[in-house]
Parts: sequence; structure tokens; C-alpha cells
Amino acid sequence: MIIAVVVILVLIVMGLVIYNVTIHKKIQKFKNMNQKITNLYVVQDFMNAIGETSSVEEKIKKINDIMIERYEIKYSTIVVFDGAEYQVKASNVDPKHWNALKALQNVDMFKDSIQSATPKYVTVNNENEKLPYQEMEFGRAKSAIFFPLYIDNVYIGYWIIESGTPHDFDNVDTTVLEVIKENIVSVLKTVVHQKTLESIVRKDLFTGLYSEEYLYGEGKKTIDQYTLSTICMFKIINLQEINKKYCRELGNKVVTEVSKYIKDNIVPDYVFVRYMGPKFVIAFSGVEANGVADFLNEIKEKVEAMDIELTEEEKKELELEVKLQPSKKGTKTTETKEVAKPKLNFVISSYYKGTGLEEVLKKLEEYLDYADAKESDITNI
Repeated sequence: MIIAVVVILVLIVMGLVIYNVTIHKKIQKFKNMNQKITNLYVVQDFMNAIGETSSVEEKIKKINDIMIERYEIKYSTIVVFDGAEYQVKASNVDPKHWNALKALQNVDMFKDSIQSATPKYVTVNNENEKLPYQEMEFGRAKSAIFFPLYIDNVYIGYWIIESGTPHDFDNVDTTVLEVIKENIVSVLKTVVHQKTLESIVRKDLFTGLYSEEYLYGEGKKTIDQYTLSTICMFKIINLQEINKKYCRELGNKVVTEVSKYIKDNIVPDYVFVRYMGPKFVIAFSGVEANGVADFLNEIKEKVEAMDIELTEEEKKELELEVKLQPSKKGTKTTETKEVAKPKLNFVISSYYKGTGLEEVLKKLEEYLDYADAKESDITNI
């Protein structure tokens, strides 16, 4: 009888053990699934951050905020080497500690991490200790993980997460942190191209308008405030003829006067740039194509009615320049009155937020380049 009871108890205990193991596996499976879902949400948030904000700095700060919120990280700092110095691109740490945080590459334990491209975990054993890289801060961080960042095997900086609790990262899932790190690298790799565009944006000498590159940075920020916009590209189709028939100086004045008139007659929400040579772009932010037709017809009519000529003062300056540079090509003077009348060819297309603006512009440019030389119209493609 006693043996039977013991056997039954053993079987019950074994059953409970098997049940607990099964439950544990299910819980672990659920945790892994939940973590994967969280990672997918974070990736989606990263992509949204790239599209919603304009400057590189804003995007990096946004993804740092996303990580802090989604993964409940106490402190997170992203430091990037810009070619000259290390800069804190994003951090929720008090700025008074940034000098220490952007000098971690000089700390011996992190030098090894950078050289081996592996994370480095550091912690203290009690509240009275401080981390080796800390200078004036005793109470803020008691444990940290340092991640060197690489783009195509080129070291670009690091990401460091910190906690105010000793040994807080002892049991952390490093796989998840590696995924986050790769997401950071992906974002940095994406925005580095935008940073290049931002650095080469310039203003045109004659018109004072921004160049084409402006459209892909600050200009796109304005355009993408709306779901649908209309992109217009126009070309002064007889500019080359004016330069050849009269002089380049008169051609330059045609460019100046045409752009000035249009700039003075559009609202600030519309982005206006000199695209290239005789081609210009107007982005009608938040306006459908059929809503700009009348406006463009009026602009075209007014511009093509212009009589543009050099003033007497400009002619004297030109004559003086020719005398000083008798071999200068493409410049001539005449006693007769030289009047230029610009001719414009317009093409427009719809642009939807989140799609390729560069593809729309390429399509518009190709149309103008291959249009009949005498075409002077407004075309919707």
C-alpha cells in the first residue's frame, strides 16, 4: 500500500516537472516571439523616423529616443566620428558628461573593443565604486555596454548604453542588443548620404536660389508635410539662342529676371530652386496638379511678355570688360537696342509623400530634354 502511494506521488511529481518544463518552454517561446515583434516594431519606427524628420541630427536623436523607450534603456548615447573629431550625435545623458562620453575611444578597455569589433561590458560591484571611464560622475552609471560601430568594415564611432545599477546587464539578451546595433548602423548608413547632400547645397550666383540638392534635404521636409504635391519643372528654351545672338550677360539677366518674377509670385510653402542651367523646379506643396494649371498659365504669359535688356550702366561695364579682355569669347557689344523675350516650356507631375522624388525629377527632366525645340507649353505627365 505504501509502495503504491509512493509510486503515485513519484508519478505526480514527474508529471508536474514535465508540466513545468512544458510551460517554461511555452513562456520562453512566447518571450522570443514577443521580442521578435518588438524588434519589428522598432525597425518600423526607425524607418518612420528617417521619413518624418529632415536633418541627419534629428534622425539620429529620434532613433535614440525610440531605443530608450522601446527597450527601457536608462542611458543611451551615440557617438560618431565626423572625420575630424568625435561628436555626441544623440544622448539622454546630461550634456555636462558629454566630454567624457565622446572620449571613450581613448580608454584602454574600449580600444580593444574597437580593434576587435566586439562589445565590451563593464560594471562595478557596489554603489561606492565608479566605472573606469567616469571622471566627475559617481552616481549616474554603474554598468555599461560599449558597442563599436562599423559601416562596410570602416569604424565610424560607437554606441554605449548605461544603467545606474551594478550588474544590471549580466543577464541581458545580447542578441537583441546586436540587432539594435545593426539597426543603428543601417540608419547611419542611410543618413550619411543625406549628410553629403546637406553639405553640398549651395545658392546660385545669379538667382540667389538654392541648387538641386536642396530639394532632397530641407526642401523635402517642406514638401513632405503633405501627402500629395505637384512638382513643376520649366526650362527657358531660348536661353542658348539669347546667349549666342546677343551676349551671355543678357542671357544671365534673363535668368535673373525670370527667377525673380516667379520667386516674388509664389508663397513660402512652395519650394523654388534652380535645377540646372536653364531648368528650374517649383514644388507646389500640398497642391494637386489641376490646381496649378491656371497659375502656371498666368506665370507663363507674364514672363513671355517681358522685354529684358541691359541697362546703359550694364552695357558700359560690359564694354569696359571687353576692352580689358579682348580675347573673351561669347561676349559682344552693339549700338543697337538688344531686347530678349524669354520662352518657357513647363512640365508637371504629381508627387506622393514617401515615393522617390528623384525619380519624378528625372522623368520631368527627360521630357524637357527631348521635347521639340519649339515647344512652349504646359504638359502634365
